[in-house]
Amino acid sequence: MSPAKINELFDTLRAACARQFGFNPRRVTAGMRYVGKEGHGNDQVHVFKDASTHSQIALKNTFATLRETHGEKPHWTDAEKAHYKNTNAEIDAEIAAKQAELDYTRNCPLYRDHREQLLAHYKGWPGYQAGGQSPREAARALIGTLADANDPRLTAFAEHMRSNDPEYLTHQLLAPCHLEVDEEIKVI
Repeated sequence: MSPAKINELFDTLRAACARQFGFNPRRVTAGMRYVGKEGHGNDQVHVFKDASTHSQIALKNTFATLRETHGEKPHWTDAEKAHYKNTNAEIDAEIAAKQAELDYTRNCPLYRDHREQLLAHYKGWPGYQAGGQSPREAARALIGTLADANDPRLTAFAEHMRSNDPEYLTHQLLAPCHLEVDEEIKVI
C-alpha cells in the first residue's frame, strides 16, 4: 500500500478514535502502526497495532473498533485507554520527562565510562565487534556484574531512575546508544 494511502487511513483513524473514544490524535499518531488489511469485500478492515502493547484497532470505513480480546491476553485495559486520552500538556510532560532521563543517562558516569563497550555491540557503529553478544545481552551482563560489585555508578543511576529492575535499567542505559548509532548511520 502506498504511503499516501496509509496517511489517509491514519487521518481517518485519528478522527474516528477522537470521535468514538476520546483518544488524543497525537497519541494515536505516535503509538499506532499500520498492520494491513483483513477480510474481503464488505467485511474488509484495516488493522492498526500499538507499537508497545500490541493492542489492535480495526478500521472499517470511518468506524473504529478496539479489539479488546485479540489473541491470548486481553488488550485495551482502562489504563491503556486513559493513556490514549492524555491531553497535549500530559503528552508534552511525558516527552520532557523522557528527554530528561535520556540527557541524564547520556551524561552520567555509568554511561560515559562504559559507552564504547556498549556501542561495540551495534552493527552500525564503526567500532563494532562481530561475534559477540547483542547490545541488550551485553548491557544486561554489565549491569549484573556492576550490581554484584555494588558499583556506586550503578547505584546512583538506579536511584536517579527510581528502579532496581535490571531490564528497565538495561533499557535506559541503551537509549543513548540507539541515538548515537542512528546519528552515525546518517553521517555515513
